[in-house]
Amino acid sequence: MRSGGARAEAVEGTADAPAVGMPGGRPRTRHTRRYGRLRPGDRVAVVAPSGPAAPARLEAGCAVLRDLGLDAVVGKHALDRVNLGAPGPVRDGWHRLAGSDADRAADLQAAWCDPRVRAVVCARGGYGATRVLDHLDWDALRAASDEAAGSARGPKILHGSSDVTALHAAFGTRLGVTTSFGPMPAGVLADLGPAPADADTSADAGEGSATLDGLRTALFGGTVALPGTHALRPGRAEGPLTGGTLSLLTALLGTPYAPPPAAGHIVFLEDVDEAPYRVDRMLVQLLQSGRLDAAAGIALGTWRNCGDPEELDSVFAARLGPLGVPVLAGVPAGHGPHQRTLELGAPAVLDTAAVTGGTDAAAPDAAALTLRAPGGAR
Repeated sequence: MRSGGARAEAVEGTADAPAVGMPGGRPRTRHTRRYGRLRPGDRVAVVAPSGPAAPARLEAGCAVLRDLGLDAVVGKHALDRVNLGAPGPVRDGWHRLAGSDADRAADLQAAWCDPRVRAVVCARGGYGATRVLDHLDWDALRAASDEAAGSARGPKILHGSSDVTALHAAFGTRLGVTTSFGPMPAGVLADLGPAPADADTSADAGEGSATLDGLRTALFGGTVALPGTHALRPGRAEGPLTGGTLSLLTALLGTPYAPPPAAGHIVFLEDVDEAPYRVDRMLVQLLQSGRLDAAAGIALGTWRNCGDPEELDSVFAARLGPLGVPVLAGVPAGHGPHQRTLELGAPAVLDTAAVTGGTDAAAPDAAALTLRAPGGAR
């Protein structure tokens, strides 16, 4: 994809995707097209397909997007509140969603199908994205994707993380487009705006700057290089990037929205608030389902509040080591303060040389996990 106007760039390889329109439809083989890079002045629609956003945090996060030069507009139902179960008065202490399933889906679909919108940005994660999937008109979404892909700008962007993994998987498989996994407006982006004059922000300045710079690079164009902290299994691998939040990937297994096995792909995994035994159980589920069969490599992101890091490394080594592929841990993406942005579906290189004593640590590919910029991007 060229910023400034060339045809959509296709990632090598094909994906066996269900036919759009009806869940579980006839398999369809198609190329994955990289999303078009943003330009200053582009309109981005902020929607809430999962949990409700706090108004002040949502506005603070949208202000950050505007500071990047984007025209951020908020979806109709982004600030709605409904109970998790049957309709009724909103109850304190109960889990809430940002509107009904149909309303959240309507906001998402309206934004994706609006030709004036260049990116659809999810306000926050939480829970609820899987419930939206059945309410989307996949024929209409695909038609909008194909129309955008045929333009000089290329496909538009779906951006978000955590619970939004469900949408990344479905959009990538059914629409054949890359998507953007990274920080969200009502999440960490809300903390990156101007701080009060008397605030002590020295401890967070580096993390916030890296998060914002990573988002800017991924959305506007450039090579994304994320160093890992340690290799659980050394090596080098190349292939399209796939994955996301572990608990959502396992939640999709056995559904019409589950992506195909990750053969030839580099798999990115991260999560939050999951005990080591639950992480182990979910990895076993991925392995037994065949989801990780013939994967090219594994990149492990942040695992905030997931127990003893040493125990987690032991779990990862035991479950993922037998795959016989490179496994790199400590990639700064996922939950927590280190939230760099990844283009899921994009060509990637995983190289552990930089953290295993290799002599070519200064080479771009030795930056651990590298996503190459589309041809001609600024």
